[in-house]
Amino acid sequence: MKRTKRTKRTKRMKRRGFTLIELLVTLAILALLGTMVVPVAQITSQRRDEAELRRSLREIRAGIDAFKKASDEGRVAKAAGATGYPPRLEMLVEGVRDMRSPKEAKIYFMRRLPRDPFHTDPETPDADTWGKRSYASEPDEPKEGEDVYDVYSMSEKAGMNGIPYRRW
Repeated sequence: MKRTKRTKRTKRMKRRGFTLIELLVTLAILALLGTMVVPVAQITSQRRDEAELRRSLREIRAGIDAFKKASDEGRVAKAAGATGYPPRLEMLVEGVRDMRSPKEAKIYFMRRLPRDPFHTDPETPDADTWGKRSYASEPDEPKEGEDVYDVYSMSEKAGMNGIPYRRW
């Protein structure tokens, strides 16, 4: 009788663990799930960056338009023959003297200048992460000039809609 009890006990002890095939199947399933998660995470990250790019472009363009409006109203000093757009992006944050204010108060057009979310170098100043188009340059070939009429992303990548970020 003692032998049968030992034999049953050893059989039970062998059945407690997982077999090699069970472990391999589990690892294969986990690897398959992992390969599905990575593209979804990349798409989510790209969508987040695209939303940030849209918001940043709207914010900067609104600041440029407000500067131009203030210039047209005579609140911002401009040289003869100047377009009325800011000479540098930083001026939107630094502020300019209000020509109509008796106390010589400053007008600020933005609290801070957002960064291009697709710019890779964190050491670059915020204003230098953007491509700048002057009023005198062509829309198809934007170039910097005496003023900042518009901004664009300098990223070579294309968005999820197929349009390059430079064209947004």
